[in-house]
Amino acid sequence: MTKAVDIDWGKLGFSYIKTDYRYISVWKAGSWDDGKLTEENTLTISEGSAALHYGQQCFEGLKAYRTKDGKIQLFRPDQNAKRMKDSCRRLLMPEVSEEKFIDACVQVVQANEHYVPPYGIGATLYLRPFVIGVGDNIGVKPAPEYIFGVFCIPVGPYFKGGMTPVNFMISEYDRAAPYGTGAAKVGGNYAASLMPHEVAVKRGFADCIYLDPLTHSKIEEVGAANFFGITKDNKFVTPKSESILPSITKYSLMHVAKEYLGMEVEERDVLIDKLDEFAEAGACGTAAVITPIGGIEYNDKLHVFHSEKEVGPVTRKLYDTLCGIQFGDVKAPEGWIVEVK
Repeated sequence: MTKAVDIDWGKLGFSYIKTDYRYISVWKAGSWDDGKLTEENTLTISEGSAALHYGQQCFEGLKAYRTKDGKIQLFRPDQNAKRMKDSCRRLLMPEVSEEKFIDACVQVVQANEHYVPPYGIGATLYLRPFVIGVGDNIGVKPAPEYIFGVFCIPVGPYFKGGMTPVNFMISEYDRAAPYGTGAAKVGGNYAASLMPHEVAVKRGFADCIYLDPLTHSKIEEVGAANFFGITKDNKFVTPKSESILPSITKYSLMHVAKEYLGMEVEERDVLIDKLDEFAEAGACGTAAVITPIGGIEYNDKLHVFHSEKEVGPVTRKLYDTLCGIQFGDVKAPEGWIVEVK
């Protein structure tokens, strides 16, 4: 029998809530231990931990969804596992196997099943896997020990009053270096984005858009999300660059656009001075799935796409189809869903 929790599901936002259990595994002397569930939501680590001083850490974000028939499922956790392995490799941290990653996520969801929101309100259980370098250290070098953890929080639908387009401005700051860690999901990338985000919000925008750090002529990311545009001849276009985080949502939308909506898909350069080629635009990521872009301010001029008030028809179809797959209402491609219960 599912344990009851005192939560007003309709008022959930995206903020930390302490759930009952989380997973912890420790790497020492060349291998990970078996890992375990714990009720303790704090970590005690060395003051010399590389994660604190040199940013040797990475993380992931994925969700568990309750379907209409009461089942609980994860969406493409193997892709999150793969991306975390890539991030660990980039920072010289021990990789977490796909099997261990998915098993940890499943254990956490099962142990906190009562925190998975009911079907039909758009709310989900958000999972945050992470790896941090710990242990006594002071030199600039890989840590002697590591912690792999997974915790979860119930989160509400990103759009409380329905999906509405928002505006963005072009940032003068760079999110990542041309041959840096832009393609890895590491904390330093997000720390660098805090000030540009604040600048954009103070100017009345939802967030900022980062151009490629080498030439400042091509769109790369939209805040902490990936960009896509729908051309006037109905192609799904998204930027290609070695310094863009490979979004699982983006690649899922590319598949949906091609296989479900019959669109042509292109992953290529998106020039900032060629915005006129797009009829619609959006940002995509785990939190919102899609955030419709009403307009982009560039050189003191606001370029408006479909509308500043209404979501474009293709963007709406992409959103509805992918959400339908995640919540079990639309048949998923083979291997995309892992049933937890």
